[in-house]
Amino acid sequence: MRERIQNRNVEIAVIGLGYIGLPTAIMFANSGFNVTGYEIREEVVKKLNSGTAHIVEPEINKLLQEAIKSGKLRATSNPEDIKNKDVYIICVQTPLREDKTPNLEYLESAVKTVARAMKKGSMVIIESTVPPLTTVRMARLIETLTGLKAGEDFYMVHAPERVMPGRIFKELVYNSRILGGITRESADLAEILYRTFVKGQIFKTDPTTSEMVKLMENTFRDVNIALANEFAFLAHQYGINIFEAIELANTHPRVKIHIPGIGVGGHCLPKDPYLLLSSAKEDFGLIKKAREINEDMPLMAKDLLFEAFKMINLPPEEAVVTVLGLAYKGNSDDTRNSPAYVFIEAIQDDVKEVRSYDPYVSGTHETLEEAVKDSDAIVIATDHSQFKKLNWEELGKLMRNKILIDGRHVIDKPPKGFIFKGIGRGEY
Repeated sequence: MRERIQNRNVEIAVIGLGYIGLPTAIMFANSGFNVTGYEIREEVVKKLNSGTAHIVEPEINKLLQEAIKSGKLRATSNPEDIKNKDVYIICVQTPLREDKTPNLEYLESAVKTVARAMKKGSMVIIESTVPPLTTVRMARLIETLTGLKAGEDFYMVHAPERVMPGRIFKELVYNSRILGGITRESADLAEILYRTFVKGQIFKTDPTTSEMVKLMENTFRDVNIALANEFAFLAHQYGINIFEAIELANTHPRVKIHIPGIGVGGHCLPKDPYLLLSSAKEDFGLIKKAREINEDMPLMAKDLLFEAFKMINLPPEEAVVTVLGLAYKGNSDDTRNSPAYVFIEAIQDDVKEVRSYDPYVSGTHETLEEAVKDSDAIVIATDHSQFKKLNWEELGKLMRNKILIDGRHVIDKPPKGFIFKGIGRGEY
């Protein structure tokens, strides 16, 4: 199999064509492999086969069209089309339930689909972020369903994605990869496969360590963002600009404080700390407390908004509020776990109307001007680049009252004529 991989003579099936699966399928196809992308949403399959991506990512349509035109990539919703492939790469979501426990139904369904399709000698790679010990458990599930033996009759690997939306194709190539093989040979074969386009370092380990590494990376970031957010609370009490303080503190060679904001979103950071703790035998207070702080940040933005209402004696029930940005991060259409929605939910029963505008997300007002006309307050929830270049004087002319709440440090200098409040920007 080693030589066949090196010669691009193996067939790959990618299960799940979302934010990770589709770019991964494109990369392998444009590296010379025959790739079949399996996706249960038929409308997505049709769109992809016509050469149009259903997600926003720089260069994705160009790269997708290259893969489709070459005949190396096609999408399907028919499980018969992925039978007897050499490699199966699973890229499905692993969300949380309402009680913050992992929901692995999508993963288990994908593994069962693979088990029905695979052959002896296939390699199964899980790129989805999962709780520790999940890959081993999925290997046992395949053994039960097929009668094959992991490490002998098929290869099993956990290869967590480590990319950021907006930079996916660059980071797929240049970021380092962690490959957790259920056997050494599994990891070795996966290394040969990924090395066909990965230029970053590749590290091999066991699957549980690989699972831990991915979860630790995002938990580290989440905890440090929570610390920055707690600094923001303190800055309001002391009446200082936390962003100036962070900039000065970060001049220390051993200090790198993160940036506070309206909340933490995306598919990883709000979820991965809970995945990390899901099977733990003890209660770990620091990680849970950090999650609580970050989950409460939209409520801080709400408090700032209602303080501004009081300053002009505007009853909240008469207020029209415009939220700028629904994506969880700038210049992206990804709304998964976006704090903007938490903020909207927190205020919608207390105000007259909530509007939204996001140039990347469908379902919002079509124009910024339409969204802010006769509104009383604008709340910036996403740091899209174009929000940093707005003509506030002209926007202010469209508004009934001029309140501006900055939840993402988009505004360097508060615009004239506005009541301005921002997370981490002075008295709270």
